[in-house]
Amino acid sequence: MTASVVLGLIRRTSRTPFMVAGCAMALCTSATAPAAADGDPSGGKPTVVLVHGAFADASSWNGVIARLERRGYTVVAPANPLRSLSNDSTYIASVLDSIKGPVVLVGHSYGGAVISSAAAVNPRVKSLVYVSALMPDKGESGDALSARFPSPLATATTSVPYRADGVSGTDLYIRPDKLHEVFAADLPESTTKLMAATQRPVAKTAFSEKAKVAAWRSIPSWALVAKQDKSINPDLERFEARRAGSHTVEIDSSHVAMISHPDAVTDLVLQAAAAADSARTSPTAS
Repeated sequence: MTASVVLGLIRRTSRTPFMVAGCAMALCTSATAPAAADGDPSGGKPTVVLVHGAFADASSWNGVIARLERRGYTVVAPANPLRSLSNDSTYIASVLDSIKGPVVLVGHSYGGAVISSAAAVNPRVKSLVYVSALMPDKGESGDALSARFPSPLATATTSVPYRADGVSGTDLYIRPDKLHEVFAADLPESTTKLMAATQRPVAKTAFSEKAKVAAWRSIPSWALVAKQDKSINPDLERFEARRAGSHTVEIDSSHVAMISHPDAVTDLVLQAAAAADSARTSPTAS
């Protein structure tokens, strides 16, 4: 079964933009990554890899995936482990290693920090796209950036201890009564109630760990600023985009722009893909 077929089944069987996390993780991880390495069904177009952020799963990209596939792109939406920046970026880097040809790498929220590290050692990543995302520089953490530009998310989470395979730590969840307000205010409350129940927690250390590299310093980037974002301060998103020299758009959206404004997010990804394709076909391109 191909990635397109599996993701199509996901979209047809999901009645909301989010689905139960376990299902999304199993399908997106086991089906999409291997399929992207088989041949070149996109006719030479770059493969688009979509990395979700904290409190979410890969199904948050469903609307964007459908639009990109209609344009002939191969899309991979792996499950971000959400355990630590080093662990998560290493995992995503391994997914990238399975893909042939050029890649456009897209990250939402904490996923932005992950792609900034994962892309640093892969010359086939031609464009980076940040969707209301964290973009730490080398030596910076998500916590440090958020402290400079506070948001309501800081007081909307709850900490839950966890144990797994001899490892213990602390997971962060968004409080169910706060998720609509701080995470997805432009979605129906019926949808955000389901999102609250199925959210995937992120290990607290994922935000405190400092980045060792910053791929946006050497790879062209595009950034979407969500002007109504209450999870990541829009001023932080603007600061990061200016610092990286990103091609930037701003839209009236909550934190989850890929769900509430999939057309705008898709358009930005297509811009990055077109630039990657131009670089690939340029006579001077290596």
